[in-house]
Amino acid sequence: MPYFDRVSATAFRPTEHVSGGWNTAEQHIAPPMALLAHAVERDRDARRDDDLRLARLSYDILGTLPMEVVEVDVRVIRPGRTIELVEATLSHAGRAGLILRAWLLDRRDTRGVAGSELDPLTPAAGMPEWDPSTVWPGGYIASARTRRLEVRPGRAAYWVESDVNLVDEPSGPVARAARLFDIANGMTPRFTPEEVAYPNLDLTAHLFRDPVGGAIGFDTSVSTGPDGAGLTHSVIHDIEGPVGTVDQIQTVRLR
Repeated sequence: MPYFDRVSATAFRPTEHVSGGWNTAEQHIAPPMALLAHAVERDRDARRDDDLRLARLSYDILGTLPMEVVEVDVRVIRPGRTIELVEATLSHAGRAGLILRAWLLDRRDTRGVAGSELDPLTPAAGMPEWDPSTVWPGGYIASARTRRLEVRPGRAAYWVESDVNLVDEPSGPVARAARLFDIANGMTPRFTPEEVAYPNLDLTAHLFRDPVGGAIGFDTSVSTGPDGAGLTHSVIHDIEGPVGTVDQIQTVRLR
């Protein structure tokens, strides 16, 4: 069973694996984020044959989504030969709940200058297994397998993978990785969800290469401000090393 069943060219039904951590009657936003990345990849491949890469994914979460059928729409905002800006919207019952703006870049040979100053991450085999279902309910969290080294609440490194496909059709490397990006906001909480609510309002991923393999590694730091905002910042990795960053702004509310 995938995260979503396709019911038409533009409509998808969430399965039990999508139910959320804050409210199991609502969709966890991670699979919908991946669904929009998938829609952008499919729209790109239908329009052109040069495989522009998704370099930035900037999501705005406009509201909660019930566990019901959603519609996806894609449009090109800034067309170009080597660079495009594409917008994808996910809606329920005519109301937009999630918007993605993605920058797509052409591919060229820069292997001679490739490299990164980001620190490597401890391999998954060097981390103990950790069950995030001890903190969070819902089908999405239950679908993830996690190994974690937590320095303290709010600071941890961990690897996450899932055997659940996004949809029953091929998807690209960024959409597959994006299934896991939004999980970062709950993997090393500074407070328990019973003490403080801290849902994120957005997610921005910057990727300097396509992720490879199934697991995504995170080096995550969580910050909380004095007047109702917080930030989850992660450097993300795959089996070959650093890939980019993921940032999520939080609205922080005491219970």
